[in-house]
This record gives sequence, C-alpha cells and structure tokens, in this order.
Amino acid sequence: MEASLTARDRVGIQDFVLLDNYTSESAFLDNLRKRSHENLIYTYIGTLLVSVNPYKELDIYSKKQMDTYMGVNFFELPPHIYALADNVFRTMQSEYNNHFILISGESGAGKTEASKKILQFYAVSCPSTKLLNNVRDRLLLSNPVLEAFGNAKTLKNDNSSRFGKYMDIQFDHQGGAVGGHILSYLLEKSRVVHQNHGERNFHIFYQLVEGGEEDLLRWLGLERNCQHYRYLVQGDCAKVSSINDKSDWKMVRKALSVIEFSESDIENLFAIIASVLHLGNVKFEADVRGYASLNNNQEMHWVSKLLGIPTQVLQQGLTHRKIEAKTEEVLSPFSVDHAVYARDALAKAIYGRTFNWLVNKINESLANKDSSRKTVIGLLDIYGFEVFNVNSFEQFCINYCNEKLQQLFIQLTLKSEQEEYEMEGIEWEPVPYFNNKIICDLVEEKHRGIIALLDEECLRPGEATDLTLLEKMEEEIGGHPHFVTHKLADKKTRKTLERGDFRLLHYAGEVTYCVVGFLDKNNDLLYRNGKEVISFNFYCKKQVTPILSWLVVTQFKSSLVGLTEILMSKEPWYVRCIKPNEAKQPGRFDDVLVRHQVKYLGLMEHLRVRRAGFAYRRKYDIFLQRYKPLCPDTWPNWRGTAAEGVQRLIKHLGYKPDEYKMGRTKIFIRHPRTLFATEDAFQICKHRLATRIQAKYKGYRVKGDYLKQREAATKIENCWRGLMARKEREKRAWAVKVIKKFIKGFMTRNQPSCNDNSEYLAYVRTNYLTRLRDNLPRTVLEKDAWLTAPPILQEASQLLKKIYIRHMVKKYVRGITPHRKAQLLLKEQTSSMFKGKKENYPFSVCRPFVDTRIGETDISIKVLQMIRHEHIKYSVPVVKYDRNGFRPRLRQLIFTQEAAYLVEETKIKQRIDYSSLKGMSVSNLSDNFLILHVTCDDIKQKGDLVLQCDYLFEALTKLCVIANKQNYIKVVQGSVRFDIQPGREGFVDFKSGQESMVYRAKNGHLMVVSSTHFLCIDFKR
Repeated sequence: MEASLTARDRVGIQDFVLLDNYTSESAFLDNLRKRSHENLIYTYIGTLLVSVNPYKELDIYSKKQMDTYMGVNFFELPPHIYALADNVFRTMQSEYNNHFILISGESGAGKTEASKKILQFYAVSCPSTKLLNNVRDRLLLSNPVLEAFGNAKTLKNDNSSRFGKYMDIQFDHQGGAVGGHILSYLLEKSRVVHQNHGERNFHIFYQLVEGGEEDLLRWLGLERNCQHYRYLVQGDCAKVSSINDKSDWKMVRKALSVIEFSESDIENLFAIIASVLHLGNVKFEADVRGYASLNNNQEMHWVSKLLGIPTQVLQQGLTHRKIEAKTEEVLSPFSVDHAVYARDALAKAIYGRTFNWLVNKINESLANKDSSRKTVIGLLDIYGFEVFNVNSFEQFCINYCNEKLQQLFIQLTLKSEQEEYEMEGIEWEPVPYFNNKIICDLVEEKHRGIIALLDEECLRPGEATDLTLLEKMEEEIGGHPHFVTHKLADKKTRKTLERGDFRLLHYAGEVTYCVVGFLDKNNDLLYRNGKEVISFNFYCKKQVTPILSWLVVTQFKSSLVGLTEILMSKEPWYVRCIKPNEAKQPGRFDDVLVRHQVKYLGLMEHLRVRRAGFAYRRKYDIFLQRYKPLCPDTWPNWRGTAAEGVQRLIKHLGYKPDEYKMGRTKIFIRHPRTLFATEDAFQICKHRLATRIQAKYKGYRVKGDYLKQREAATKIENCWRGLMARKEREKRAWAVKVIKKFIKGFMTRNQPSCNDNSEYLAYVRTNYLTRLRDNLPRTVLEKDAWLTAPPILQEASQLLKKIYIRHMVKKYVRGITPHRKAQLLLKEQTSSMFKGKKENYPFSVCRPFVDTRIGETDISIKVLQMIRHEHIKYSVPVVKYDRNGFRPRLRQLIFTQEAAYLVEETKIKQRIDYSSLKGMSVSNLSDNFLILHVTCDDIKQKGDLVLQCDYLFEALTKLCVIANKQNYIKVVQGSVRFDIQPGREGFVDFKSGQESMVYRAKNGHLMVVSSTHFLCIDFKR
C-alpha cells in the first residue's frame, strides 16, 4: 500500500485512514472520485473495503488476479475484494475462529456481484477434492437459483435482491469448503402481485415463460407470452435488453440438478410458480347481490390441477370467508374487492412459503454431515438504507435493520480498535461518535416502541386503521426528539409533511414514512379459507405453521435479533458498496448521490473511529523491511531486533515524540503527513539505490557474460579449427586424386575412350560446349567467328555450326516485317546499281530509306493543287546549279506517278516526264551530285539538271523504281557532259581532294572536289 502513495495526487490514497483532512466529507469524496475515474473501484478504511460500482466490465477478476492475491499481506497489494476475502480466510485458518463479511449498500451498488466474487475466490483458492468440488459447485450454483426466485428488476437495478441473505460457508481444518447454510430475511412478497411502472416481478416467472420447454409449458398450461399474465405486465417492462431470460433459465435448470433437486421436486416447484400466474388471471364479477363470483373456469382448472387442490375448496377460499361462531363455522361471501385481496394474499402466501421451502432444500443439499468442529465465514448481503419519495412499511423494516447493523458495526469497530490498542500497550483515547441506540430504542423498545405499538394496533379488537396507529404513536412517543408528525411539527416542518406521514431522524438522516398500508402489510393477513387451500399442497403445507401466530415486523425483529447474535459471535469484516450515479453510466460520478450514500453507510463515522489517535500502524518487521534504506545504521542489514531497528530508524528520520508510539509488536504513527514524508524520502532513496544496484548488477552480468562468451568462443574456435583442418586434408586428398586422373587423361586423350581418359574427355566436351555457349556468333555475318573445336568434337562442332547458322537465318527471316522487307528490296536495287562503283556507297548501307524527305505540309499548297492528281510518291530537298554560271539554288525535287518536278517554293521550275528522261549520271567519287539527262527537241526547252542531294542513293533508287529506269544510271569517272540547251553543252568535272568543295573552274566547267576522308553519318528518321 505504501508504494502507491507516490501517485496519490493523481489516483488518490488507497486507505482513507491516511487522509490528512479525515473529518472532511469533501476530501473523502474527492479521493473516491479520483480513484473511480482511474477505474480503481476499491479503497480501504482500515480493513473495511469501499467498492464503487463501475457499471462496466473490468479485467481485474481473472484467475491470474486471484493467484496474485492468494497468501499476500492485506496491505501489500492495491485494494481488492480478493485481498479482503484472502485475509479473512487466512485469519480464520491461523486463529481457528469464525468470521463474517457484511456487504451493504443501496440497490444497484453491486452487493450481489461482490458476494459472487468472494464465493468465486474461495472456489478457486480452497483445496480441491471430488467431494469438496461438489460442495463448491453447490455453493456457487445456489446463487443463480436464489437470484431467480428472490431478485427482480427495479427502477434502480436490473438484478435487485428483494430479500436479505446470510450464507455461512463451513471449512474443515485444512481450509476446504465442506458445507454451508443460508438464512433469508424479509422477502418482498408484495412484488408477486404488484409492481411499479418500470419494474418486473421475480425473474423466475419470466424465465419459465420465455425459456421453458414446449412440453413443460403445455403441461403447466402456460403460453410463451408474458403479456397474457396480469402479474407480469403491471410494470410494463416484461422484456429488458440487459436480461437474457432464456439463458438464465438454462442456468437455473442446471443449478437445480447440481444442488440435487429431484425431478419430482423440480416439477412441483414449477407447477407452484405456474399456479401463481394462473391465479393472477382469475377474475371476479359482482352478482345481483353485490357478492363476488368467478367467471374464469379455465384458470381455476389449472390452479386446481397444479396445486392439487379440489376446485370447490379453491373456489370457496377465493369467494368466501370462514368465520367461527362458538361451535359452528359460518361462510361469509366476499365483495369483489375483498375477493381480489384474498386472491392476492393467497398468491403471496404460496410464493413466500415456496421460497422458504426452496431455501431449506438448498440448505439440506449444503449440509455437512461431519460432526467435527468447523470454522465458518459468513456472507451477509443485506439491503442498504433506503430513502424514496414515498417510503412505506418495507422501507421502515429495512432502515430499522440498517440502524441495528450500524449499532453493531460501531460497537465491533470500537471494540476491535480498543483491543488492538490494549494488546499493543497504547493508551486508549475515547472516541466521540453518534450513538444510534436512541433510535433503535425508539423503534424496538418494549411496550413503547414503534414495533410494539404497531403490533398492539394490529391485534386489538375493533376497527384499527393506519391513522389510529399514527394517533397512538403521537400519544405514546410524541415527545421523542427523533420522531415528528404533521400534528407535532412546527409551522415550517409541517409544510413538508402530509397528515398521514411520520418522520424519523435516523443516523443517516431524516426519512419520512407514509403510514398507509402499515397495518395490512404487518398483518400479512391470510383468511382461514386460504390456510385450508394451502394445506392441500405438500410443499406449502410445511411452511403454514406461523401464519397468524407472528406478525411480520415481530418476525423480522426476532430474525434480526438472531442475526445480531450470530454476528456478535464472529469476527467482522465489511464491504460497503456505492452506486456512483442513477443512470448506470460508466465514468459518471454524482457527488450528491455519493455523499448521501457515504452518510447513510456510516463511512465517515467509521473513519473517525479508525483515526482515533493514530492513522497508521504496521508491524515492526514490515516497517523496517520497507524503510531501512533511509538510515545508514539499518541498511543493508540490521542485526538487532526489529523494534530496536525501527527505533534507530525513526530517530535518524527525526520523528517527534508526539508523532508516534511504539507498541509491543507495531509502530503507531499519528499523522498521515509523517508517513507521506517518510514514503517520499524512500522513493527518492529507492531510485538512488536502484541506480547503484543496477550498475553493480549490470557490471556483474556483463562480466559473467563476457567470461561465458570467451570460454564459448575458445571452445568454438578449437572445434572450428579442427573441423576446417579435417576438411582441408580431405580437399587436398581429393585434389591430388583429381589432378592425377586429369594428367593421365590428358596423356591418353587421343586414344579411344577408356577408364583413364573418360572423365578428361567428358571435361573437354563440357568445357568446349560451355565456352561455345558463351561465345556464339551474334549475327549471320559473324559465322566465321566459330570457336575451334578439339579433335574429339570436330564433327559435332561442324554439325552444331550448321544448325546454329540455319537457326539464326530462320530467326532473322521470321523477324523481318513487310516494311523492312520493302526496305531491303530497295537496298538490294541500290546495291546492284552502286556496289563497287561509287566510293561512298558502303557508308550509305547503314542509312535506312524513308517514304519521303519532305512532308506534304512543307510543300506549297499551290504546287500541291497542280500536281496532286498525279499522286506524289517521293520528295527530297536538293541544291540545283544553274546551267549558266553554276549558281546554287535550293529546290524541292518531287517524284509523282508521271513526272519529276523541280519546285521553287510556290513555283514549278521544271517538269520532266519520265518518258523524256534519257539517263542519270553520277561520279564514282564520294560526292552527292547527279545529272538528269532529258530530251531537248525544242530550243525553248530547258536542258539537263545538275543537282546536289544529301540522300543521293535513296533519291536515285526511288526514281528508278517509280520511273522504271533501273538501267539508266551511269557511273562515270572524270567529267560528265550535259546539255544546257540544244546545241550548247556544259561539263562537270569530278576529282578527289583534301576538302570537299564546288566551284566554277577557269575553263568554265563546274569543278566538284570530293574529300578523301568521307564520314558516314547514320541519319535517323
């Protein structure tokens, strides 16, 4: 617990006893709120456990959690219901005495869940044998059965216990659960016949209707529809989303079998439950005289059949009252209202007595037959203090019970505190607290208490009413300071009271009770006919004896006295359950609601008692073990007694004499701030020590790891070296063998294959084929680059060469596209015309031909309009040299289907019909000149054309193909004669030189000098 003090600002303090301002309700609530928001739902007040309902599932109840809390000191781990359960169990075993755990709180605060968790913890933590497991299963499964018959949905809780339950769990000397016993208190029987809006009847009715098997329902005369039964629909919420009646029904059936109910008992039990539903549907009508008569024979038939009661007896019991007059009995007919009252009273009586039988039957199953002494842990799950807008007889009984338990609670707490102080030799300081004995006396005092007056009014002859009861209380106890009515109140108080109300000032605050219904509910009247009806049923007959001999409040008072005696004989432990909000929402904390519960649960009162004198106490050895690092004399080991060590420690810490006391076995610290200062100092010291310990430990671990690694490395090194030496020896032996064989094979390589040379020859084959694979010719042109084969593979090599060349040729041919094929055909023609004849031809081979060198968009529209009908086949830019003067002019040469055109921008300078084309001349050098020879019959006609074209071979090939003039090209050497016009001629001289140039020679000829260093450029499209 001390370890959590470092986070106290965020998550609060685990034990309210350590609150500095322990008298402040606001400080109390603030601490509770902090812990609730952090999902820390448990907090201690000493050994008392405060539990806040989280309204959601928390992962704190697993088997692992149970194991964590088993056998651990109570304050060593964070607060938990498992810690309380384990501490109770271990204390019982060590001291061999009886204990009880009182679980209280208002409806919806989580009391039932708390008792389940305690039972589950004992089921896991106790020793296990086949016999003990049977008892454990019965203890656990008694819960769902009692919940089904005794719990119901209310406005505040979907699974509210409508009865008080005390369960004894019996343990043998080894700590095994060997038996149990259950006592029930004040079952809310009125719920059977009436439910407020938003509430339900007891769960078992809905489970039977919704989950019962078809055959069972048919046998019971029931339908699978809750809306058909009057006792199930008054609250208008037969279906609830958070309740699965079908699943719960299966659990109840299983539990009844495990608890060893016979099939006959189970059938009769459900028959009685079904009879109550049928009884609720019985209707009455007034006859002509105004008396009640029955009009639903079908429902009467089922009630009679299921309860085993003659129809006539049942009908008489519901419509007539039997009155004894001296020696004879007289039947007095009921009015309709009286008949309804008698029906509901019968239903309540049947259910109440069936519930008592059920509890007794479970007790028979849990009973321990061994007569040896047993220790006991009791679980008391009792209703908490109730304050509603309208409080009636039930709230009066419940709050009276809480007054008695609060009185017992304070007495036992004070007693345990005083005994601890005396045991430790510490002087006891009287504690001021509110003694609620005055309120208990007001309720239960003989002859003058409210219970005595209520019984007297119920039993006296004459017309007793609720108002006469109120008048009697005003007369007898009107002067009591904790009692007030409308008549007795002052003007201001009278405004808050109705005329039929009285107010009691309880320890938890004022509660106003409405007196209406007190007498009827106390009488719990069942007419003589009703007794006779019940007596016909075996299961209800057992419970009939005390029907009229005891009044309800007196029965309750007697059972409460018995309960008090039981609790006084045991050591007490407490669980106080708190509901944080009415909306059942997780994470919401309603200060007003929680403050009210803190008040009526008496938590502040208990805290004041626990804080009387000293806030903190611990055994010397535990205190010294935790805080010894704070003193050099006690750290790391103290050689003397624990008490002497603590004395030395607190002297070093500088405790003042009034801040602590030294008991016989414990140290007592008065103020929480003293403990907080000690804990804060310990946290600082702990980090410093942890750093030192970590450093030492890390050094130790690292050194140990290093030594281990070095030793391992040496071993591995030795093994590895040995392994590698052996492998090396094997490799060398193998290498010697292989080399010998290789040399022998090489020496006999030219001999026929034998054992000596077979492997060598295989190696030669493999080596050659591998090298051949990596050095195969890339193209057909490289076919002569075939690797030379060794003698043994000459024939195979030739075959492979042929196959591979054929493969390359086939692959090449398959890869040629139609366009590529056309290109090659043109190239073939070019080759036939120029190969070996013109110097620059080889350099043109790599230049692919294109369809045209001038697009239609680059040709004048005017020209296009004039020649488009002839279909343009090819066009190319050229330089035209004038016939006179040889001046160069940029022109476009266009080939159509019919003629060649020389175009200057928008003008056609010359048209040459293919028929008039006599020939084409080019030089054998590397120039790009061509001369087109045309027929000149008329002096007005233009003569031959002297052109220079960068795409000479492409243009000439295209012209030959289009004009079909393949044989008209002439490759000349030296000079070319051309006709300027008829009768006039010119010459173009060609020669080689260092640089390419074109000029007019002195002799008037056009001189074309071709460079001997011709560079081939790969023009791309």
